[in-house]
Amino acid sequence: MQITCIVVDDEPMALNLVESYVEKTPFLILKQKFSNAIDAMEYVNNTPIDVLFLDIQMPDLTGIAFSKMLPKSTRVIFTTAFDQYALEGFKVDALDYLLKPFDYAEFLNAASKAKEWFALLRKTENTNPVSSGKEFLFVKSEYKQLKIKLNEVLYFEGLKDYIKIWLKNESKPILTLMSLKSLEEELPESDFMRVHRSFIVSLKNIDVIERSQIIINDQRITVSEQYKPKFMEFINSNSL
Repeated sequence: MQITCIVVDDEPMALNLVESYVEKTPFLILKQKFSNAIDAMEYVNNTPIDVLFLDIQMPDLTGIAFSKMLPKSTRVIFTTAFDQYALEGFKVDALDYLLKPFDYAEFLNAASKAKEWFALLRKTENTNPVSSGKEFLFVKSEYKQLKIKLNEVLYFEGLKDYIKIWLKNESKPILTLMSLKSLEEELPESDFMRVHRSFIVSLKNIDVIERSQIIINDQRITVSEQYKPKFMEFINSNSL
């Protein structure tokens, strides 16, 4: 099992050191590194990430404040030179707390905790595939609140501040004012997956997978690189 991560630290030497530790750890996939929390926050808002290796004391936005803005699915391992932040770190449910200077053995121990946590999470999700029990959503469209049955959804297509909802047996989509990110948080993870910055697909309604493309109702949707690891994990877990 592999988990995705980013590294955030305003000290170049510390940033490069953690990057080198990540790259020598087989189960970690480094997606990006950032020297400030503002840029990292923008990235995380558009890209699903499992783990952040996050410095605490940074200008503009501290690691503690940043961690409180993260999606519930993203976990944090704090890296800092100041041990007085340890209590605050665990109050925000950090997976671990690395006190600088730390060596690779300490880093690997913390990373392994993350791996164990996500392995347990994914095992639980596979054992209990209907995580939310949600069967429908109400969305606002043309001054009406429309009930959308989730089992009739083929895919959601994001268009800046709007979403097109494509349904079975309907030639035209429903248009609603909403961000794809906010919608993603409302959908049951066992049934829907974001595969592109502009698309969330219904997993049960996929007809064909051809290389890096999904075909649903004759519509081809490309799985972008940043979402491919999670999608391939879904494919592998459901293949004979």
